[in-house]
Amino acid sequence: MLTRLKVSGFKNLVDVDVCFGPFTCVAGANGTGKSNLFDAIQFLSRLADNTLLNAALSVRSEGGRTADLRHLFHRVGDRFADQMTLEVEMIIPPTGIDDLGQPAEASITFLRYRLTLGSKMDDDLPDPGGLEILHEELSHINVGDAARHLRFPHKGAWRRSVVRGRRVGEFISTQEKEGKRIVKLHQEGTSGRPREYLATTLPRTVLSSANAIESPTTLLARREMQSWRMLQLEPSALREPDDFTARARLGVDGAHMPATLNYLVRAGQNGAPPGEAASPVLDDLAARLSELVKDVRKIRVDRDDRRQLLTLELTDRSGTPLPARSLSDGTLRFLALAVLSLDPREEGLICLEEPENGIHPERIPVMLQLLQEIAVDVESEVGVDNPLRQVIVNTHSPAVVSQVSDDAILVSETQEVIIDGQPARTASFRWLADTWRCEAAPETAPVARGKLLAYLNPVTLPVFAQEMEGTAASRRRPRRLVDRPDLQPYLTGFHQPA
Repeated sequence: MLTRLKVSGFKNLVDVDVCFGPFTCVAGANGTGKSNLFDAIQFLSRLADNTLLNAALSVRSEGGRTADLRHLFHRVGDRFADQMTLEVEMIIPPTGIDDLGQPAEASITFLRYRLTLGSKMDDDLPDPGGLEILHEELSHINVGDAARHLRFPHKGAWRRSVVRGRRVGEFISTQEKEGKRIVKLHQEGTSGRPREYLATTLPRTVLSSANAIESPTTLLARREMQSWRMLQLEPSALREPDDFTARARLGVDGAHMPATLNYLVRAGQNGAPPGEAASPVLDDLAARLSELVKDVRKIRVDRDDRRQLLTLELTDRSGTPLPARSLSDGTLRFLALAVLSLDPREEGLICLEEPENGIHPERIPVMLQLLQEIAVDVESEVGVDNPLRQVIVNTHSPAVVSQVSDDAILVSETQEVIIDGQPARTASFRWLADTWRCEAAPETAPVARGKLLAYLNPVTLPVFAQEMEGTAASRRRPRRLVDRPDLQPYLTGFHQPA
């Protein structure tokens, strides 16, 4: 669980410091930094599993994927920053396994990870240059300090179920030695000397190479960061049937939904052979989907033994079977999230852009309710029925923002600052007054209420449109829906032209 993120020097994120709870909605106009915040999270996740170069190349740039790594660094005019720092506070799983199947148990589950990367760019060279590690550090947060760091409202029993253990000393540290930067991986449970690495030659982070024998806590920090996923649910992937041998785990694009649901059904039958008897998983899924699509009777996974295929199928109230390929994009996206919510194996952070896509405005509250229920319930201890999951969404939709709880909202906007004597635009993330983030960061002013009016009164007639009234251009313009006299009384944000 990602509880705090600090970023500086990455894209337009400069001196950003944001705390997260179980569910967060980042709202803002296009180009303010919402997606860059997700990119920073995904970059950290990729760094836990890839080389520096491959992780950097996987990050979205303004013009799409690019081999020029300078797009990762903050830019002022024609100058790029020469380094970036990413720091997180996170709750990690207490147990896990390494890449060789060896079990690991964390000595403490509340950690802080800090990584500073420098640019090795040379404009005279034809290749894209590279990155180097300037500082890497993994340290613990004392159990006694957990309440001070976890500022979102939660029960003490929940906190005690996720924050455990004791630790003295660092897991990863960086120091100067004989004029060289050395990154150290400290071994746990032994008095052996730490393993040392020359920072300038490291192709990947030290955290990404941890194993269960030397440093199990570092390994589990790596596992936590690897679990931070950006869901990009693609209708084509959601509609595909699965082979019997397909991976029974929902992909980031929504692939393998039939195989995943088939696994959950069989797991719920405790090994009994599948039959036509009702499955609690399928019943729950049908009930959930009926909140979005009223004409739903049941859901099943059709098994084609001849072709060895699994196909998701919905039956409407008239008894008509509807395979996944005939369902709408919004229905499939909702269905994939509902399947994910029922899978106890799904843990970690889920990022989702624009959850309102494909959803009728009247049904958006149903989608938001589902997303909030996917996140861990901090009123109860973590367990099989309450996995440690976290959800962050971003949006610019008034229909979403107006329905989200006020303490879950972060408002993204750009601000003018001076960097090295030059004006620059950077991202700023603020929250509402009288919410828990105000106590967590009292030095940061809450968002101005005027910034929220566009979300609460989205049908305001802009000033420039008022000025156009009566002109030749306005007379040629077809009458818009918002211009209808019979609808204007219902539009609370509508302003008549002067």
